[in-house]
Amino acid sequence: MAFLNPQDARLVSEQFAEHLQRDVKLVVAVGGDDCMYCNEVQALCEELAGFSDRLSTETVDINSPTALALKLDKSPAIAVLAAGNGDAPDTDYGIRFYGIPSGYEFMSLLDAIHTVGSDRVSLQPETLEFLQNLEQDLHIQVFVTPTCPHCPRAVMLAHHLAYASPRVTADMVESMEFPDLAAQYNVYGVPRTVINESVHQEGAAPEPMILAKLRQAVAVPAA
Repeated sequence: MAFLNPQDARLVSEQFAEHLQRDVKLVVAVGGDDCMYCNEVQALCEELAGFSDRLSTETVDINSPTALALKLDKSPAIAVLAAGNGDAPDTDYGIRFYGIPSGYEFMSLLDAIHTVGSDRVSLQPETLEFLQNLEQDLHIQVFVTPTCPHCPRAVMLAHHLAYASPRVTADMVESMEFPDLAAQYNVYGVPRTVINESVHQEGAAPEPMILAKLRQAVAVPAA
């Protein structure tokens, strides 16, 4: 069964034709215990790959060498990579989805594909300068639900930060699929952004506020 109706499928195809200037690969990690939407995530990514020759998908087991190399630690997971050509390897930008990117989060998945495929991000000069001088790794987790209209803005910003710096990894985490993780990080409302375990931000905060949180995270000693 198709996820997209004909009108939406045509729109996505047109967007891919406009934005994808290089090849993109979706690595989908499935398997493990209690993977609620593994089949759906795999099918969704395969459907999207059918809309453009620039987009491909590879499904792997969560315990496979590929998943381990990408540090995918729960399923279902999607890593959005720039696909290699010939002898050139794939390029990983640290863009991750954990859980099915359905509802409003479908926009976040499309944006991640567009970002990698176009090699462009929308970040302010001050943010880019901070990322260029970053000497510490940052792990950003954005907890979401599919029905949250404000969550994609937080996810897209986190993914743009990851794309712009090899020191940043950004995860969308679907709270209802990973309730233990949501409880661990005291997620009572979404979006909730967690940076390096110790710094938190509620709501879809503007970029300058997130930049301030990144600076705070860098200043906090690692646990």
